[in-house]
Amino acid sequence: MIKKVIIGAALAAMTFTGAVTTFADNSLPGKGITVKPARATWNTGFFQEALVRRGLETLGYKWEKPKTLTNPIFYKTLTLGDVDYWTNGWFPMHNDQMPKNFDEKAEKIGYVVKAGGLQGYLVSKKDADKYHINSLDDFKRDEVKKAFDTNGDGKADLTACPPGWACEKVISHHMDVYNLKDDINPITASYEAGMASALAGYKNGEPIFFYTWSPNWTIFKLKPGKDVVWINVPKIMPTKAQSKALDRMTVSGIEGAVSDPIKLGFIVADIRIVANKNFLKKNPAAKKFFEVFTLPLGDINEQNTWMNEGEKSEKDIQGHVDKWIAKNQDKWNGWLTEARSAVK
Repeated sequence: MIKKVIIGAALAAMTFTGAVTTFADNSLPGKGITVKPARATWNTGFFQEALVRRGLETLGYKWEKPKTLTNPIFYKTLTLGDVDYWTNGWFPMHNDQMPKNFDEKAEKIGYVVKAGGLQGYLVSKKDADKYHINSLDDFKRDEVKKAFDTNGDGKADLTACPPGWACEKVISHHMDVYNLKDDINPITASYEAGMASALAGYKNGEPIFFYTWSPNWTIFKLKPGKDVVWINVPKIMPTKAQSKALDRMTVSGIEGAVSDPIKLGFIVADIRIVANKNFLKKNPAAKKFFEVFTLPLGDINEQNTWMNEGEKSEKDIQGHVDKWIAKNQDKWNGWLTEARSAVK
């Protein structure tokens, strides 16, 4: 009789433990809470935003439609508490776009891609070889300007980036300090449209000269070393914001670079989530998910290419999220488990 009671108690304990484990694995620490995400104006950053939002949704959070904001407006809005987070912080490049009270109100957290934000100038390889282009300085030569002049103004046309991204300030700085204003015309309209036009020209055998960054579909479509090459700036002359990270402006081992090391003129950035401190304090599960979330550059480049080929609707992006989670289910489940365990 005593033996039966002991066995019964043990079975009951096992059943109860299993129930607790199941509950812990599927608990919803965000239930009843609505998050207010934001995202950047460059659509190559939409994928990580959608993945993080899906993670929070799985943890029980509801969400408002993400606000698409330029960098300075996002950081100001974040400190005011009108949005809770975004996944598109590029540091140290964004440091000078943040309000003075940023450290009091907001926090950089986790690493979407550590040292993954590669930036610089690329030129079609056949034309770099033909005209012996090694750096921006080579665009001062008449034959080079003429080859890359698409509108007849006497300047080489550079597909640059729109206002509000921070990279446009660095490009403008380069035009000044290297005395290139009479030689290069940075095109700052829609980047997507500018690159589509440049790519179409390249397919027709025309020279191509553009700024880009990684992760990005551009260097998935135009392979460095095969189609295009990374070129140098004449010498490292940083902006004030760049001056604290000089060692990250010259990089070795870059595939498709005209030299090794190469002077990029841009800092290799950390891509990070940035969140409101009050939101993080109230939501330890979300904070932990932000801390552990990370993505391989190749995965972002691949998804960006799908978008460039037409899969750019919200439904398409959610489908990309489904596909990524299915391929990385163990990692995804691990992140969710860590997030749930952060709730005491």
